[in-house]
Amino acid sequence: MRVLIVGSGIAGPTLAYWLARTGHEPTLVERAPQPRRGGYLVDFWGAGFDVAERMGIAAELHRSGHHLTEARSVDRRGRRVASFPAEAVVGDLGDRYVTIARSDLASTIMSALDGRVETLFGETVAAVDDVDGAVHVRFASGTSRDFDLVVGADGLHSAVRTLTFGAQEQFERYLGMVVAVFEVEGYAPRTEGAAVMHADVGFQLLRVSLRDDVTMFCVSLRHDDDLATVPDGPQEQQALLRHRLAGAGWETPAVLDAMGSARTFFFDRVSQIRMPSWTRGRVALVGDAAACPSFLAGQGSALAMVEAYVLAVELARADGDHARAFARYHERLGPLLRSKQDAAVGLGLAFAPRNRAALAVRNVAMRLMGLPYVPNLVMGRSLRDAVELPAVPVA
Repeated sequence: MRVLIVGSGIAGPTLAYWLARTGHEPTLVERAPQPRRGGYLVDFWGAGFDVAERMGIAAELHRSGHHLTEARSVDRRGRRVASFPAEAVVGDLGDRYVTIARSDLASTIMSALDGRVETLFGETVAAVDDVDGAVHVRFASGTSRDFDLVVGADGLHSAVRTLTFGAQEQFERYLGMVVAVFEVEGYAPRTEGAAVMHADVGFQLLRVSLRDDVTMFCVSLRHDDDLATVPDGPQEQQALLRHRLAGAGWETPAVLDAMGSARTFFFDRVSQIRMPSWTRGRVALVGDAAACPSFLAGQGSALAMVEAYVLAVELARADGDHARAFARYHERLGPLLRSKQDAAVGLGLAFAPRNRAALAVRNVAMRLMGLPYVPNLVMGRSLRDAVELPAVPVA
């Protein structure tokens, strides 16, 4: 089948890889003029790692990844509040775990396509009409083409979802926070191999030293106002951060100064997408477009790869019956994704404590994570995805 995939983040290229491998003709389109850079680090494990292994890219992910050894929390004067070694959490996973920049993960998946998939940058969809056994697509450039299927892999703000299922407000569950991630060259101090974080009421600031004298910062900020008050442009977004974090402790003033010269800057609201179905007719959604678990879950990229893989395999197993494949896709993954979303909702306490009491609870929890056996007790179940990946059918 001819399949249009909208979005070249994580889910889109993964789906394109498996569709091409199982005999379909995917076309990948991306609104951005080139592959996106920046974004936050993701902890990559579980069923998503299984998919990466089946694609033969696990070794490259380790080469591109960052092997952090410590998570450390400090107070407003930089004094250690709590810390725990990374191996205490992921020790049982061995080499089936890596911390990697989301853009590096996406780049590695794109490289696996090896030029075998038609890819159009600087393009997106303007209209999607599912009629007469095909999907007629009009692109933003004004050109039109017909496809057998269309898949929206275009993230939290999916154009395919809006065009096919309706306005985003029907499906978005805003969690009362925004997140900003930016990279700065030449920032000091550096703390090699550690994720250093400072939390206070309403926010958390995370600093991670990357390669080539680059430092990544991640700010999670409580923003309980209406969604309409979340700024759109980078200047307004940075102004919001400076205003809300004025007077904050630790390195916050220096970080805000450095933000203006950041080489990348990402900002978005922290939301989930919850839908009764991810498919309609000949149109399907994958990744954040279908069931965004939010930044708080920390597993969105791995889950996106799982969704893309399962959708492709079910299409291969269905012998051309896309309706049957779509039903199996949702049946296999619905419970897993709902459980990940439910678990993420309560994690706002850790990323942006609402008040002093919540901050105290967060700090106690961080200290407990430094005790033997506690990290595995707390994290053990979440490190193992309750899903069995179907095998790719043999032609």
